[in-house]
Amino acid sequence: MSRPDPPPLSDAPLAPGLYVTATPIGNLRDVTLRALDVLNACDLVLAEDTRVTAKLLTAYQLSKPMQRFDEHAAAQAMPKILERLAAGARIALCSDAGTPLVSDPGSRLVAAALAQGSKVFPLPGASAVLAAVVAAGLPSDRFLFAGFAPPKGAARDRFFTELAPVPASLVFFESQSRVASSLAAMARAFGDRPAVVARELTKLHETCHRGTLLSLSADPALADPKGEIVIVVGPPLAAAPSSVEDADALLDEAMARLSPGEAASEIAKRLGLPRKAIYARALSRKAAS
Repeated sequence: MSRPDPPPLSDAPLAPGLYVTATPIGNLRDVTLRALDVLNACDLVLAEDTRVTAKLLTAYQLSKPMQRFDEHAAAQAMPKILERLAAGARIALCSDAGTPLVSDPGSRLVAAALAQGSKVFPLPGASAVLAAVVAAGLPSDRFLFAGFAPPKGAARDRFFTELAPVPASLVFFESQSRVASSLAAMARAFGDRPAVVARELTKLHETCHRGTLLSLSADPALADPKGEIVIVVGPPLAAAPSSVEDADALLDEAMARLSPGEAASEIAKRLGLPRKAIYARALSRKAAS
């Protein structure tokens, strides 16, 4: 990508306070003019990774003191940052990409700054959550951002099960190595809902894989996808399968990882159907396979 031409910057004075500054999630031209004004006039830039934010500043020919502010450095750094804010400093808080406070430690700093009477200014801009929601083609009038699920096991299953009844689209961040297993776990908890896996949003290789949770979990292209991943899952289905035959797809998925008896118990409980009938169906399908 060629270096963007720097736009004319505002010469208006910048009030003291903490500026929660959204930065591009991939395309450098998604930065806002107001963000550039703040980055140009502030006294300090707080960044999850100073190397990442330095690329943005360099692209727009800006040079500012920077300080690392991530989950490891936050506790030690906060007292001095709060002192500077109390003394009238103008500080920009940036995440590596997108809007700060979304899956990063910035919320603690904002709360502490407000508690001591410092001003906090939100600078809206790029957001991977909103970009995925608007590109997904799923209901967007109500959605819940759930962040990262626990990496595996019972904790992840409980996490998804608690979200299953939420009457809204669900948005998750996920690491590339866990996409397929998370999609399968979602299918167990949510049923085979429509879903979208968005990868590398706003970047050169941006892709959106659309399907159902079960079909996406088996998609070879998602076995080990590269880049940043956002998963959007549609709201609860209007009606669960009403007969044993309608449950075959879910039953097949369950039997790929469980015994017929365990699979029958899981699917019967999820769909409210008789376990005995589901178990008989499971034995029949296993014998035919």
